[in-house]
Amino acid sequence: MIVTRLTEICGIRVPVVQGGMQWVGTPPLASAVSNAGGLGILTALTQPNPDALRIAIRETRKATPYPFGVNITLLPSINPPDYEGYARAAVEEGVRIFETAGNSPGKLIKYFKSQGCIVIHKCTTIRHAKSAERLGVDILSIDGFECAGHPGEEDIGGLVLLARAAQELKVPYIASGGIADGRGLAAVLALGASGANMGTRFMCTAESPIHQKIKEKIVASTEQDTVHIFRTLKNTARVFKNSVSTQVVALERRPGGAEFADLRELVSGVRGREVYTRGDPEYGIWSAGVTIGLIKDIPTCEELVQRIEREAEEVVNGVSSLIRPSGDGKAPIKAKL
Repeated sequence: MIVTRLTEICGIRVPVVQGGMQWVGTPPLASAVSNAGGLGILTALTQPNPDALRIAIRETRKATPYPFGVNITLLPSINPPDYEGYARAAVEEGVRIFETAGNSPGKLIKYFKSQGCIVIHKCTTIRHAKSAERLGVDILSIDGFECAGHPGEEDIGGLVLLARAAQELKVPYIASGGIADGRGLAAVLALGASGANMGTRFMCTAESPIHQKIKEKIVASTEQDTVHIFRTLKNTARVFKNSVSTQVVALERRPGGAEFADLRELVSGVRGREVYTRGDPEYGIWSAGVTIGLIKDIPTCEELVQRIEREAEEVVNGVSSLIRPSGDGKAPIKAKL
């Protein structure tokens, strides 16, 4: 059993958090992850309004006696969602763990902390992580360049970003991006993280609500099958490489570039959601991390979390076996890592 600050603070057995993914973080998936020993996360904005979130929370609670959280991501928008309404609904329903992400989260974090809640905040830079630390978050989620969705604009991979977090941060942090198995979990623990946030890996599980054909597409794909869009708009997002995302990149690269208005129909969230319901990977834009190259099956969440835990323990024990007292006269052990 691996015990970290994450498992202690959140009351979970395995230091793995299911990412709060739009259209994916629903009661069946969140409860399955929590039942498996990790931390399941409901995505607030997947629900059309705060009252619908209340129903989703109640569904999840019926399906698991274990802790789960709610993700609220602050999006750049002319007509923003009712963030305060979602937050209040979740707190009133007894949720005590929140994953926040996006710009200017101070007001939301302050509210959650005033209600005695645990806040995990996602950041893509050490600068933003230190700012969130000052706001009083309990745990930071550090997103490397490998992650699905928005990796920021600084293009720093997890290996360096997590090592920098160890140098700079005082509160515990978890790693997000590029992790899909026990070897990845062991690696980020070695870099000082208290656990791992996995999104794309949990998309490809039996309890994930997305279409089976999309899960099969993930299994058939490689680490080369993602692409960045919105780079020229300074809102970079890593998505699956298909005909739509390729067209978006081509429009951005044309002389004079592209405005968001030129891309709006192609990147429509409605089309993205239809990908998951229709099972057509070419229908719209959908998020995927480079970890698709590591995903080879569609297990249940219980099978996946147990495997990750077992593999991580084996790797940690293997690395420990490399250490010998100096001068003991024995040849080094060739550990199978």
